[in-house]
Amino acid sequence: MAIRELKVCLLGDTGVGKSSIVCRFVQDHFDHNISPTIGASFMTKTVPCGNELHKFLIWDTAGQERFHSLAPMYYRGSAAAVIVYDITKQDSFVTLKKWVKELKEHGPDNIVMAIAGNKCDLADIREVTFKEAKEYADSIGAIAVETSAKNSINIEEVFQGISRKIPPLDPYENGEIGAMKLGRPSLQSTNRCC
Repeated sequence: MAIRELKVCLLGDTGVGKSSIVCRFVQDHFDHNISPTIGASFMTKTVPCGNELHKFLIWDTAGQERFHSLAPMYYRGSAAAVIVYDITKQDSFVTLKKWVKELKEHGPDNIVMAIAGNKCDLADIREVTFKEAKEYADSIGAIAVETSAKNSINIEEVFQGISRKIPPLDPYENGEIGAMKLGRPSLQSTNRCC
């Protein structure tokens, strides 16, 4: 079984719940008093996907405007980006569209994009409908999911959706950069120069 390292960055306004989504996914934990991220934080989690293991290298970026210039450092070379908005704040959805535009102009060519409408547990005060988000996501070829890091709703589904959109490795490419074949090495692979 091959293990693939997939760099994933989370982008979006401050306070939309990017860090909470990552903590819920990696540690199955929610902190009501989480502090805003400074610069970026990094976590990993490995999940099965078909005949592969996907090791997500997750970069959680700061949402404050003063850290915006650092974002390209984190999304450069990413296999996927999760752009997060708060369903109770229309402004955060407007910012999401700016992130998508930036990724399309400066990000990797084949980056998989997922749009996560976080805080769906607050649906009674929502400002962004799922229909609006889904139509936008469809128009840019992105995954659309509403999540609640607090109540652990659809967090795994965001990353499963990303895994499904990543093309599988060609079986002849095992051992190349980004993948490693688990098990006993063959003579052919042990004699190769790196």
